[in-house]
Amino acid sequence: MASAHRLKAARAPWGVAPTGLLLLGAIYCLFPVFWVLIAATKSPAELFSTSTLSFGTGFLDNVTQLFAYRDGVFWLWAANTLLYAGGGALLSTAVSAVSGYTLAKYRFRGRNLIFNLLIGGILVPSVVLAIPQYLLFSKVGLADTYWAVLLPQILHPYSIYLARVYATAAIPDSLLEAGRIDGAGEGRLMYQVAIPLMVPGMVTIFLFQFVAIWNNFLLPFIMLGDDGKFPLTVGLFTLLQSGANQPSLYNLILTGAFLSLIPLIALFLTMQRYWKTDLSSGAVK
Repeated sequence: MASAHRLKAARAPWGVAPTGLLLLGAIYCLFPVFWVLIAATKSPAELFSTSTLSFGTGFLDNVTQLFAYRDGVFWLWAANTLLYAGGGALLSTAVSAVSGYTLAKYRFRGRNLIFNLLIGGILVPSVVLAIPQYLLFSKVGLADTYWAVLLPQILHPYSIYLARVYATAAIPDSLLEAGRIDGAGEGRLMYQVAIPLMVPGMVTIFLFQFVAIWNNFLLPFIMLGDDGKFPLTVGLFTLLQSGANQPSLYNLILTGAFLSLIPLIALFLTMQRYWKTDLSSGAVK
């Protein structure tokens, strides 16, 4: 017993160290969010005159002015962002789930080549593709349209890779064979057997894509010229540029940045319950 206690005491510091590192990482990541929250509460006079980490008294005024700015253009930017992020993430999740399931459960000529091309696509930064995509969309007349931002987000190599890995692990081959023996077609197997088992993986893909599109700046900045189609990232950037001549706009920018975080936090909190494991447990005996 004494040796067991000594062994536990010796291991204790090594158990605390990872937790401490995670806490430091969390503080490092959350501190900018905390600073934005504090800055959003300050009036224009308080922003540059009070302590950096002290709350102000102008949050409600900032929100009111932001919503009234240019007849409520912030709401238009927010609706555009929701369209780009929600629509793009849904379409990307659907395409990725079907593609990943096909690559995981079917054997066909060129399967490995397609998968290797996907792996290569993951290694290509999206920044490199932005200008060629703009030139292509300009050729077909889709530049400065909603489609110019939506379409490039649908086919995402990393999401297809995740869907393939998850489908391989979550869908037993024996379950598919049992369905075929019972007379189910391939389409029915996909939509009634495979897709329900892939829901946790699809939720993960959707969240990753939603956050990536919500925070995307470069693609809409290059593709769009009409500020009525801007998402929040580009819209707030235009406010930042105007703030060089109108310092009072800095409060609106900070308030808008804080408000743009709320939907992401709400999305993660509401969709956590869909992350379930072992959905196929007991399906095959």
